Amino acid sequence: MSQRKTQAFLVVPVQQDVALTSIALGIVSTLQRLGVEVGFAKPVAQEINDRSCAFSRQIFKTDSPDSIPLDAVAERIASNQTADLLEDIVASCMKASQNANILVIEGLHADATYNFASQFNTSIANTLKANIILVGNASVPSAITDLRLAIRQFTREGCKVAGVVLNMAPEGFDSEAVKSQLGSTPLWGVVPETPGLQAFRMLDVARHLKAEVVSEGEINTRRVSHVAVAARSGPYFISHLQPGALIITSGDRHDVILSTALAVSRGMPIAGILLTHNSEIDPKLMELVGPVFDGGVPILRTGSDTFRTARRVIEIPKAVPEDDIERMNMVLETVAEHLDTETISASFHIPENTKLSPPAFRYQLIQKARAAGKRIVLPEGDEPRTVRAAAICTEKGIAHCILLGKREAIENVATLQGITLPEGLEIVDPDEIRANYVAPMVELRKSKGLTPDQAIAQLDDTVVLGTMMRAVCEVDGLVSGAVHTTASTVRPALQLIKTAPGSSIVSSVFFMLMPDQVLVYGDCAINPTPTAEQLAEIAKQSSDSAIAFGIQPKVAMISYSTGTSGAGEDVEKVRQATEIARAKDPDLVIDGPLQYDAASVIEVGRQKAPKSQVAGQATVFVFPDLNTGNTTYKAVQRSANVVSVGPMLQGLRKPVNDLSRGALVDDIVFTIALTAIQAQAGSEQ
Repeated sequence: MSQRKTQAFLVVPVQQDVALTSIALGIVSTLQRLGVEVGFAKPVAQEINDRSCAFSRQIFKTDSPDSIPLDAVAERIASNQTADLLEDIVASCMKASQNANILVIEGLHADATYNFASQFNTSIANTLKANIILVGNASVPSAITDLRLAIRQFTREGCKVAGVVLNMAPEGFDSEAVKSQLGSTPLWGVVPETPGLQAFRMLDVARHLKAEVVSEGEINTRRVSHVAVAARSGPYFISHLQPGALIITSGDRHDVILSTALAVSRGMPIAGILLTHNSEIDPKLMELVGPVFDGGVPILRTGSDTFRTARRVIEIPKAVPEDDIERMNMVLETVAEHLDTETISASFHIPENTKLSPPAFRYQLIQKARAAGKRIVLPEGDEPRTVRAAAICTEKGIAHCILLGKREAIENVATLQGITLPEGLEIVDPDEIRANYVAPMVELRKSKGLTPDQAIAQLDDTVVLGTMMRAVCEVDGLVSGAVHTTASTVRPALQLIKTAPGSSIVSSVFFMLMPDQVLVYGDCAINPTPTAEQLAEIAKQSSDSAIAFGIQPKVAMISYSTGTSGAGEDVEKVRQATEIARAKDPDLVIDGPLQYDAASVIEVGRQKAPKSQVAGQATVFVFPDLNTGNTTYKAVQRSANVVSVGPMLQGLRKPVNDLSRGALVDDIVFTIALTAIQAQAGSEQ
């Protein structure tokens, strides 16, 4: 562990069933959020198909070596080869810690067959000079006693216990009381029991039951949060038709099939249907309901009876399957949310890192948004993704969200989607406030001759209404575009909010979450053919946006030529834009024209532009036109499987942001956070 003075932490359970993998990888996630370069290793595999290293490689892109099977470890210990075994483990951990400042090691849990697990954890810790992180199950009555005993035991063995994590904490768990009982050992965090994280896929149901797939539908993505067994007739069964319900029934229960089809037709996102007794749905009935289920509802069939089938479903293992990356990401997000970053940070020195990693970017984004405490209006108030995103932002304190729409319609969407509308989520009926903005809108547009009747007509559009709420400073920002076009979002902003002082245009940036750092791409959404002067302004706006979000700007003006190697009208425009930007802001670190590879690859940059401060290390990429910018961002996003956050609009007097109509819920959440931070930055200027 000495090549980079890597500090090692061995994560050790004090009981069975503490979800050790989730906690160990959750610690990795937390450290990455802090901008730390982290490695991960699990020296010994206690499962036939070990998931820990696989998840680490897929989610965190670590170079985690394969684990040694437990049987092989036991055989070598019995053969007095413990010293050689530990040497192999050291070599494995050395490999895992390359280019890392912290190495997280998952230890062994107690094993009924092999009684050496506890002592071997001590041997690993002492050999690697690793600090111990103890993990306990908070729902177990003896949890604190077990932790205190483990602390004393490891201390006697010469190990340092750096912290404690408690998992599966029941509601009302007293963390402060635990801290006092642990004495000087820090409590790194308390993770609550979260039933929603145990929602397995219909694919997992099919695998566990070895069920026949009658209709695949969205078998890979639909999740089971509720098991509904058709034990009674249709009217009594209706109450069990909930979002995420797995309907277990025989095919001849026509009342159940029809009730389910009706619920699905109204937008109820059930998980799927599991037919028992090797039964099938009557062909004539299937003609009627088939088109409804074709929307994605998986249908499975098994030979066992309804009761036994339900029991077998309940017995599906809680462990997250290796290929369920979505669920594991949700688990790790929950763990990381409940770990105390200040306490953890005090356990080691965080080296300064000029690159902002994607996890650190996302973490800082949420933290800055929370600190800003801004009011964000969402004009598409009854759009399902928007409702869910608003609920998440409210629950997490990211922003005070205001949904424009009829309360009944929004509540119906929430019910059908299984969304709980939290306290603090504001719903405003457009009909009740529209009249308040007629006079202000007429005043803002008087130079264009806008009449009150025209204002009333335009305010029927909730995007215009929301924009007016921002124009008169009743909200801090607006996010729209899940169902509206970019023009529908941007046009009212230009008319009513206008450009910021010193800005002549509105542009956009995407934050590209590359594997090792976050890059800024602009303009990829707004200006088709910017002039040299406009391109220079986009460069400045994009640089300012990078700074606002913790990214050190090094601006590359992209072209098909680097330096003086090429000529042409397009190259000359980029060269002029670079000179204009540099003249207006001498402190701006900018260079161009640069080809993309010369801007992004250090070796190519040194060869093609050896004197450049930007070549090979650019963090902000400004494209010469919309065709190039939009094509590049989408090519990188799709071919490299890179998450992009945005577009974020720049140059407006007050923040308004547009969404892609294909935006996911997380995209909307992050855009709301971006908007809140923009609003905060604007208020500080």
